[in-house]
Amino acid sequence: MILSEINIQKLIDTAQAMVADNKGLLAMDESYPTCNKRFAKLGIPETAELRRDYREMIVTTAGLNESISGAILFDETIRQHLMDGTSFIKSLTDNRIIPGIKVDGGTVLMAGHPGEKITEGLDNLRDRLKEYAKMGLKFAKWRAVITIGKGIPTQACIEANAQALARYAALCQEEGIVPIVEPEVLMDGEHTMERCFEVTEQVLHTVFNQLYTQGVLLEGMILKPNMIVPGLACEKQESIDEVADATIKCLLRTVPAAVPGIAFLSGGQSSELASARLNAINVRFKNKLPWELSFSFGRAIQQPALDIWLGKEKNVTEAQKALYHQTVCNLAARRGEFNDKMNK
Repeated sequence: MILSEINIQKLIDTAQAMVADNKGLLAMDESYPTCNKRFAKLGIPETAELRRDYREMIVTTAGLNESISGAILFDETIRQHLMDGTSFIKSLTDNRIIPGIKVDGGTVLMAGHPGEKITEGLDNLRDRLKEYAKMGLKFAKWRAVITIGKGIPTQACIEANAQALARYAALCQEEGIVPIVEPEVLMDGEHTMERCFEVTEQVLHTVFNQLYTQGVLLEGMILKPNMIVPGLACEKQESIDEVADATIKCLLRTVPAAVPGIAFLSGGQSSELASARLNAINVRFKNKLPWELSFSFGRAIQQPALDIWLGKEKNVTEAQKALYHQTVCNLAARRGEFNDKMNK
């Protein structure tokens, strides 16, 4: 892939800005089914208007830009407006938060590979990216999911998802959009931390091989990986420091120094645990590594606010306080200054 010098510098500048100043990314890109599922658990009506209200509550939170450098949106959200008529994209941009967009089409069962999934969405992606670039979106996200189980993941599943990630990333950079590359090894299951390490190492090696093959500019992308953690149902749950050490050991083996930033996903971790693990990583390794160690959390930032909001306007102020608090916790974790007292 041939990129112009202007495009190269644009990609590098945006990628660096996304992980600068100890800030992180807010993932508010839930699809209709995912957002509705979270609403349903709390008895919130599953309507487009309430999804809009919820996202307005998020983007209008005072002080959000102190900790958040960019926000990942969903196609529905980029076409919606605040109650005052301002588009979500303009509202974020005016607040010095870089707007981005989830572009994958979700996961489906992979043919011939029981228990494994492949991410769809490459069809017409070039045209969609052209539209998104014109709308002012500066980065995109594509998520692949890798399940650990009996006999899986297979190399076929890993390679298919890695190639899709690389093709997506190349298409993004062609339009001057920074790709977030997210190969998530899921926490679900009884697997050990050692098995998570083994699979994540294999996945990341394969992903970066495909990124190289497709000519993706490493300086103009962000990696969004899982931390190295045991399965949720595993009897042995390692300490926060052990998770930090294993995570960085794996990344040092697999991630080129040219990548400007690693923004960890929360992957179903609680708000407190995600912040504590990010904090341990930065306490032990900050300024010793070639990449910025950031966050791209969704539920770990939003859930406390959602639990308070419940779809009711009277709860907006308290919900925004909870959201702001979670972003501040993760800003502190990036600095290596987070502690348990912050959550109390």
